[in-house]
Amino acid sequence: MNSSKLNPGKVIPVLFSFVVMGFVDIIGVATGYVKQDFQLTDFIAQFLPMMVLLWFFVLSVPAGVLQDKFGKRNMLNVGMVIQAVGLGLPFVHYSFPMMFASFILLGIGNTVIQVSANPLLQDVTPSDNLASFMSTSQFVKAIISFSGPLIATFMASFFGNWKLVFAVYGITSLLAAFWLSVTPIQESKPERKPASFSSCFGLLKNRFVALMALSIFLIVGAEVSINTNIVSVLIAKYGLTLETAAIGISFFFAGETISRFLGAIILNVIKPRLFLFLTTLLSLLGVVGIFLAPTNAVAFAAILIIGLGAGNMFPIIFSLALEKMPERANEISGLLIMAVSGGAVIPLVMGFVSTTFGPIVSVSVVGACLLYVLWVSLYVQKN
Repeated sequence: MNSSKLNPGKVIPVLFSFVVMGFVDIIGVATGYVKQDFQLTDFIAQFLPMMVLLWFFVLSVPAGVLQDKFGKRNMLNVGMVIQAVGLGLPFVHYSFPMMFASFILLGIGNTVIQVSANPLLQDVTPSDNLASFMSTSQFVKAIISFSGPLIATFMASFFGNWKLVFAVYGITSLLAAFWLSVTPIQESKPERKPASFSSCFGLLKNRFVALMALSIFLIVGAEVSINTNIVSVLIAKYGLTLETAAIGISFFFAGETISRFLGAIILNVIKPRLFLFLTTLLSLLGVVGIFLAPTNAVAFAAILIIGLGAGNMFPIIFSLALEKMPERANEISGLLIMAVSGGAVIPLVMGFVSTTFGPIVSVSVVGACLLYVLWVSLYVQKN
């Protein structure tokens, strides 16, 4: 059960694990440096981030089953240590195979972190404030995701070694694991048989859980699609240079960061179900804005609006699923983090539509994902 009273001494160490969770987003800028250092082709370089995303699909459910047996805090600490080891490999020997191994361990460790951190946050957060703290945790993660490339650039410029960002992240991961290990937390232990693969996947027979999992799949897919394809859309529609079009990505992440900060406050006033409807509607207005925008400046504003709406969808849906079946938190967490693999699927669909019908038409893929989430937001208000 959730903690009935807020205890900062327990909440803060758990929230700090979301700082460590955000370290995984360094793979974007790291891939660019590795490609440059070893003169890789675009095709070969893409295997690096793929090694990270792969484990969300493969290990999320097994991690949920294991943490039901060994505990959320123990699994979270294991994940942070594995991630720290992965971040340390480039300092043992800097080569492409070693970076490949580094990304594999980073993906494995971060998968375990994401599966364990959210249900553990549930154990130290009052029930009425869970959605708000979920948004706070995602805001913390967004700040780290935003600052990672800046840190790498600083290390490369002032110390001549971009890999030092890996050292900072690895040491921080170990410190976070130590802090959490000495923090006394009483975890919820439901009175039922231990989780198994069959019991975990069996939850998909529950319509509510299945809807939440598909929502996560489409939301993450839509977010990654904007991150990876919006540049092509802006270039095709407005004839921008690559450097100018890339600003659109920054607008999207800025919108998400602002959204999660505001969401942590607003969700203390507005019920999560209603807020999910409002934020999804806002994102859809942003998608329409991209289609209708007469200038790239207006398009940038529309992309910002999409980010403002999308920022809180993941934490709200996660909290709704956990609140629906708190006694199955470990299994649900595993299923929902597995659904993060939508970030590897939906962008491919958007890319196919872009190649077949044109970049501008491909924005409709993001719109379709959001329309589904809008329907789900209406469904959960009635159920």
